[in-house]
Amino acid sequence: MTDDILLIPVIDLLQGQVVRAVRGDRQSYRPIVSTLCDGSDPLTMARALCDRCGASQLYVADLDALMGGQPQIEVLRALLHGLPDMELWVDAGFADVAAAQALQDALGPLASRLVPVFGSESLHSRAALAACFDGEGALAGSAALSLDRRDGVRMDAAGCWDAPALWPQRVIVMTLERVGSAEGPDLETMREVRRRAPRAMLIGAGGVRTAADLDQARSAGADGWLVASALHDGQLSRPYR
Repeated sequence: MTDDILLIPVIDLLQGQVVRAVRGDRQSYRPIVSTLCDGSDPLTMARALCDRCGASQLYVADLDALMGGQPQIEVLRALLHGLPDMELWVDAGFADVAAAQALQDALGPLASRLVPVFGSESLHSRAALAACFDGEGALAGSAALSLDRRDGVRMDAAGCWDAPALWPQRVIVMTLERVGSAEGPDLETMREVRRRAPRAMLIGAGGVRTAADLDQARSAGADGWLVASALHDGQLSRPYR
């Protein structure tokens, strides 16, 4: 049953606006057009998405930071202020623990509701991966790892995909060419990661269109899924049926 799978809405932030992500081609992203509300204001859109699916987590991809710029501190602060009961999962292109800790320091007390997402496309070394989830580290219990791939190729300079012993409890399986594609979830990769991490909380990303897709994702081993386009286009809500 799809009610057993966690649905986490996503906003992609570019220069202070929510944009529509399509296949990971970040240079071509444009301001979002949604059935949920008008405009591309991050807080307004985040509230509409979370209301749509009854979520208590929100995933934020900070595209400015992911493309080499600075994290959008003020936007993240506004989201944390405006959504006081929400846990914010943030991928801001962290190369190492220090980068995530710098963002937490900038957010101050609000950072208690921040879940740093370390992406395999951004981590610079195997040592950096190990330090992110070291049992004695400050972020060990609160952070997540995103295993990123596009067009069958792992985006993984640090070798994250080949180091399951270093994976944390929360792992995202990100298939970028499926994002915004309406082509369905990458079930084969989800099954592969589930075999390698039988006890982890696995969150898929990309391609989900309908409740039937979520049923298949759950059967493939997913505990949750990151969703944006299917919510904006009115295809999904909770309850699903």
